[in-house]
Amino acid sequence: MHSFPDSCSEPKIGSWQWRKNPFTGTRELNGLRVMMALINNWDLKDENNSVYERKDTDKNISLHYAVSDLGGSFGTTGLSFPDRNSKGNLSAYSHSKFIKKVTAQYVDFNVPTRPNLWHLVNPKEFMSRMHLRWIGRHILRQDAHWIGQLLSQLSADQIRQAFRAADYSPDEVEEFSRVVEQRIKELNQL
Repeated sequence: MHSFPDSCSEPKIGSWQWRKNPFTGTRELNGLRVMMALINNWDLKDENNSVYERKDTDKNISLHYAVSDLGGSFGTTGLSFPDRNSKGNLSAYSHSKFIKKVTAQYVDFNVPTRPNLWHLVNPKEFMSRMHLRWIGRHILRQDAHWIGQLLSQLSADQIRQAFRAADYSPDEVEEFSRVVEQRIKELNQL
């Protein structure tokens, strides 16, 4: 899977933080948090988020915020051992739990989860991963439903084309797509 900067001509001017950014508390940021859970992106470190500067033809400047590293996606729900099995792992993705808890107002997703205990050999890394768990939790139910409605506008072929573009086998394309479609359905049932 390629990261955003590989195909972006805008200069990166910095990173943005999940906890403190211009979109904190918005439906759109909550929708992004849901998207990270939908694709099982467990590698949600702030340094994986980029801010790009864009100048239009009139030299007006606008800032673009992106999750620029999605490499820890479509596998397990958290960092595991060995790390290579945490990413692009159809079996792990298709067997992972998506929604952890639903209340009248909020939804907790199962991503990111606590890192594998093996990672205690690096306590700093283990604790930094533990502090990321909030990103998939306590999301307004109405915001999760909203992003589900937007995602339901994708056709089955569009979803499959995304996995084909990532060079998955035809069987993997079908199975990954099936899981994504099921998760979108779950969001729309909130």
